[in-house]
Parts: sequence; C-alpha cells; structure tokens
Amino acid sequence: MSLDIIVVILALVGMLAVLVKDVMRPGMVLFSVVVLFLCFGIISPKEMLEGFSNKGMITVALLFLVSEGVRQSGALTQVIKKILPQGKTTVAKAQLRMLPSIAFISAFLNNTPVVVIFAPIIKRWAKSVNLPASKFLIPLSYVTILGGLCTLIGTSTNLVVHGMMIDAGYDGIGMFELTLIGVPVTVAGIIYLLATSKRLLPDSDRIAASDLQEDDVEPGDARHLMEVVIGPRFPGINKQLKDFDFKRHYGAEVKEIKRNGKTIYRNLEKQRLYEGDTLVILADDSFVPTWGESSVFLMIANGKDPELKANKRKRTFVLVLVVLMIIGATVGELPVTREMFPNIKLDMFFFAAATTVIMAWTNVFPSKKYTKYISWDILITIACAFGISKAMTNSGMADMIAKFIIDVSESDFIASLGPNYGTYILLAILYLVTNVITELITNNAAAALAFPLALSIATQLGVDPTPFFMVICISASAGFTTPIGYQTNLIVQGIGNYKFTDFVRVGLPLNLLVFVISILLIPQIWPFSL
Repeated sequence: MSLDIIVVILALVGMLAVLVKDVMRPGMVLFSVVVLFLCFGIISPKEMLEGFSNKGMITVALLFLVSEGVRQSGALTQVIKKILPQGKTTVAKAQLRMLPSIAFISAFLNNTPVVVIFAPIIKRWAKSVNLPASKFLIPLSYVTILGGLCTLIGTSTNLVVHGMMIDAGYDGIGMFELTLIGVPVTVAGIIYLLATSKRLLPDSDRIAASDLQEDDVEPGDARHLMEVVIGPRFPGINKQLKDFDFKRHYGAEVKEIKRNGKTIYRNLEKQRLYEGDTLVILADDSFVPTWGESSVFLMIANGKDPELKANKRKRTFVLVLVVLMIIGATVGELPVTREMFPNIKLDMFFFAAATTVIMAWTNVFPSKKYTKYISWDILITIACAFGISKAMTNSGMADMIAKFIIDVSESDFIASLGPNYGTYILLAILYLVTNVITELITNNAAAALAFPLALSIATQLGVDPTPFFMVICISASAGFTTPIGYQTNLIVQGIGNYKFTDFVRVGLPLNLLVFVISILLIPQIWPFSL
C-alpha cells in the first residue's frame, strides 16, 4: 500500500468522523481535505479547482434560483391548497391524493422549498380536518425524495453524477433517463407509505401538556407564536441559549425547543441549540419578512398561509418558463437537434441559465438578493467532492477498493449461486456503501466518493459503467432511515415532533424496498455489456 493511499484513507476516515460529529459545515470539512491532498501532491491545483467549474455543480446553483422563483411566485402555495382534500376525509384518502402529486412536483423542483412551503400548510390543514399531522409530514419528506429520483433535475445528486460522467468522457444522463428506474421506485414507495402509515407512524401528534397556544399570549401583546427550524448558518449552533442572546439577535423570545419528539420548556437557558431544532418563539409580524429569506432558519411557520407575492399572470409566466426549460433540455438531447445546432450545447445547463436570467430581469425573484437563495455550502461540498474523487483515483485507492469488491463478488460461494449473481452482488455492495455514506454525511458527497469506485469496477471488469452510475444516483438520494440523511427529514422532524426512531421504523423498510427494486431492475434497463 503506497503512502498516497494511506494518506487518502486516513483523510477520508477523519473527514467522516468530523462530519458525523458536526464540528463544522460539510463544505469547509471537504475543502480542508482537498487542501491536504494538494499539500501532499496527490492532486494538482487544476484538479482541485475543476469541481468549481463543473457544469453539473453550476447547474445545481442555477436551479436553486429557478426554484426560488417558483417559490416567490406563490405557485406552490396555490397547488398544495388545491391538492389537499377539504371536508371529512381519512388518512389513506388524503395521502392517495397528495403523495403522487407532490412526487411529480419534486421531480422538477428542489426538494427543500417544496417541503418548506408544504409542511406548515399541511400541518394546519390536518388540524382543521381532525387528522394527525404526524401521518403526513414524514411521507411528505419521503415522497419529495422519491420524486427527485425520476429526472435529471429532481435532485442535485443526479446532476453531480451527470457532471462526473461528462468529465470522465461519457454522455451524461438524459433529462428523463432516470425516469425508467425512478418511476417504479416512486410508485412502490407511495404504495408502501399508503399501506404502512397507519401502523408505523405515530397515531397522534405528540402534544405535550406544556405546548403553547395563541390563547396563552397576553392580551394586547402584538407578538404571536411561530415555529422556526434552525438552519446550518444559525450563529448559535452548539451554544447554550443563555450564552446566545436570541432576543437581541432576532427580536424574539424562545418559549419551547422541540427535539427528537420531545418538547423542552424548562431550564431553556441551559439548553444547547442544534441544527434541525424546532423553536417555538414569540415574535411580532416583522420577524417573517426580516428572516424569512435567510439561511439562518430552514423554515419559518407563523400559523398563517404564506402571502402571495405575485399575481396570477406572473405565476402563469413562471410555470411556463419552467415547462419550457424542461422541454428545451429534453428536445436538446435529440440527435436531430444536435445536428441543427452543432455549435450550441442545448442541455439543462443552457436552459437553466437562460431561465435564471429571464427570472432575474423580470423580477420574479429580487435580482439584488440572488446570492441569498443559493446554498453555498452545498455547492462547495459538491465542488470539493470532485477533488476528493480525483484523489481517490490518482492515489490508486479507488482501484484497490474496486479490486477487493470484485474479489468478493467472484468468491466461490457467490459463484456457486449462479453465473449472474456476481454482477448483482457488485451493484448491491456499491449501493450499500453509497447509502451508508449518505446517512452519515451528505448525499452529494456520497455520490462523488462512490463515483470513482463505480468507474474502477466497470473498467476492471470491462463492462459498461452506466448501471453502476445509476445505482449511485438512487442510493445517494435514498436517505430515509435517519433524520440527518436528508435536509427535508430534518425540517419535518421538528414541526411534526417526530422521534429519531420514527424515521428508522418507517424509513428502513423503505430503504430496503428501494434497494431491492433498484438492484433487480437497473441491470435490465442498462445492461452491463458494452
């Protein structure tokens, strides 16, 4: 084992440990690792910076702005109100109406704004029809993840793999290529949620005796209760409330902290604040416009429907733009289009860039504040993950691990099962490795770390790497088992007052279901033969 391989292995183990302990943001952790590889000469400055100019990564940034334009148009608020059944209904009937529609929406929009907008509205609706919101919020998060598996732009993970495929000399992923596996997985996932929600999800909302109501606010007080979910850029993370003057920073008073299914209302000053905590605060009406567009909080729910910032004509304009973007990127992949425009690459990057510029110049989102709507830590994480992936390849670590995985798949025991079992075992191992990394850190980093392994396995076997790439897309996004596996899980955990075990109980079987379907279907859709 060479020194470079030892350095890469130790660095990756240390990186995982730091990310699990949440010492600092993932972007800075991965950037530190990339700089370490640069210092040891494992990657060159050019290789270190390639991720920052990768088309897939920049497309993710553009789609953040497109999603923000849709959010600010008020279109999503109008859609969810029409989806939710009014009057007397049951959990199963309501889910049957909601889940497929939400999955379709999340196939074309960033998952986080969909959940941020839908979660508080669904919670208020559930109360109005006397149904427990706990039956809907975890399914909301899960179905947005499932829907994101269906298209190239459904999740940033797909775009990361797409960008790495192009860098490796492959064509990349078509706009609807993942639909072939994403739709079966999503349909199966929705059926699973419909069949098990009544039994596996909490029977009723966990409302503690201490939970506050608007009636508890003193008469004449202009403030009212709100719920906020702490985001990654909250400056008081890991600090005790007594050491972080929340009222001075935000003009609001913390009344309760909801964490892991528990409501904390005593000795609040001694409580430490963590990302994903839901705070019940007492604030006035200026809080939402001041902090609603800040990345300090993942979500703010003030007990009211979001105010529509655009009229019907503007909402229609935004939806037409998004539809044209999707159609354009799809048609742009056709051979006849490529022949007609040989000097222009009419791909998703092209149309996302054009859509973003049009939205900015038509004031769909405030162009002077555009940097606020981009999750920079996610972009830095993706860009640095490209550098780490390159280090795994340059050092020989990827080839070493790939050879070990191949040897396992070619063992006498596996060979005794049949001639085709080895390839399925390879896919299964790659899926599980990627999925475990996703649950521990982030989906984008997991995809980037697994990519060189997939490419090395395919190269050593002399087979088409496409099925391995598709496995990465699915497994890196299938973060159902823990609330930290996906940001949307963190958002609904607090507002739904879920315990960690709620996600394990519902998410682990769903993870296994997606795993089995993917391993069985992907080789049938994308054969190994070159």
